[in-house]
Amino acid sequence: MRSRAAAIGVLFVAAALCACAGNPKPPIAPADEMSKATSSVGPGAFAQLNALQREANALNSPLAAHEFYRKRMQQSEDGLRNLIAQVLAANESELGDYERAVQRFPFGAPNLRSSAAAIPERERYRAVNAVDGIATLARDRRIVVINEAHHVAQTRVLTLQLLPKLREFGYTHLAVEGLDERDRELATRGYPVQTSGTYVREPLYGEIVRRALQLGYVVVPYESARPEADAESREEDQARHIVERVFHPAPDARLLVHAGYAHAHKRAGYLDAEPMALRLKRKTGFDPLTVDQTLLRPIEPAREYRDYRELLQRFAIAQPSILVSRRDAEPWSLEPGYYDVSVILPPPQKFLVGRPDWLTLGGARSPVAIDLALSAAHLPCVVEARYAGESNKAVPADRILVERSDTQAVLFLAPGGYRLSVTDASGGVFERRNLRVD
Repeated sequence: MRSRAAAIGVLFVAAALCACAGNPKPPIAPADEMSKATSSVGPGAFAQLNALQREANALNSPLAAHEFYRKRMQQSEDGLRNLIAQVLAANESELGDYERAVQRFPFGAPNLRSSAAAIPERERYRAVNAVDGIATLARDRRIVVINEAHHVAQTRVLTLQLLPKLREFGYTHLAVEGLDERDRELATRGYPVQTSGTYVREPLYGEIVRRALQLGYVVVPYESARPEADAESREEDQARHIVERVFHPAPDARLLVHAGYAHAHKRAGYLDAEPMALRLKRKTGFDPLTVDQTLLRPIEPAREYRDYRELLQRFAIAQPSILVSRRDAEPWSLEPGYYDVSVILPPPQKFLVGRPDWLTLGGARSPVAIDLALSAAHLPCVVEARYAGESNKAVPADRILVERSDTQAVLFLAPGGYRLSVTDASGGVFERRNLRVD
């Protein structure tokens, strides 16, 4: 049976799929192990959410969508309110309000998991930097599958930082769940735009796609585009698309897959179908290295995995880490059989005007304070920095939601030239300027 976290993850993924693919059919509600927060959700609530998403998608800015969802959530009953909260959390992540996104949808690991492994002893395991450790494990693989929690942008940093290392090892393709296959100009253009995919609008997800193209990866969308897709056909479509779009044209390809939640599993049991990674293994004959980032992460004490804080303390974890055996360097997995490696994401060490320090991307970016003179008529607004050589439709390098005139806007940016814009809820841009970061 599925765990509470898996059930909620299915809800989140299903709801987002409808937004991405324009699916008019309500997703199938999860089975009976849902928590109180989602136990009242039925097909009617999903149908209402789908209708709301169609309205939100017609709006002219992510900020307008944010205000729309926030008002509708306040007016809705519990079942629909909890679904809207999930979508609103992803929207807040898109707007750069990363901590509020986690607080908005604070569901994570259950307190009990029958499949969970015991946490290891320090005498037998040691912590290593997640990027370096996974790169080492990936050196002799043909496929690596890394998952994310869609509203937690921190789970995108690992893939972004792995791209150059895996490219050096001969990896050729990046398959991205969040990409919309209708963006035919992506490779030619060289960067994602707001219509490149629902999740890709979030700056770090956009940076994954942008950086992969810069490094010479072939970037491939693989999500099911069938409006009638259920869990079974969705998983099958995802695996089939990867095989057809990666290994048929390039039999010698080496592939990194960025997926959501349990799509990265090599064992059935969390979804209403065999997961994509399991099907991919069967179709290609290659055993993928599968990596989970969704369970051992900071949420709030009542929602975190029961041994999460103990792991942080026992292994003195201050950076994203994996645990490897001192004897043979084999990685530790919280749920062996489902995935090969568990990533432990630590809480931020500090915040700068509410923004977590992991946005420095290990020192590649620095916080930049943006001076603004905002009146009440301009609020709320969104401050965005786009790369100087990209269009106004490009996914920005960073953006931040500003709701109060006494709040300082801080963006995390790498050295280079940018175009800064400030946009209100109507989509109107009331300030533009160039910005240079040294």
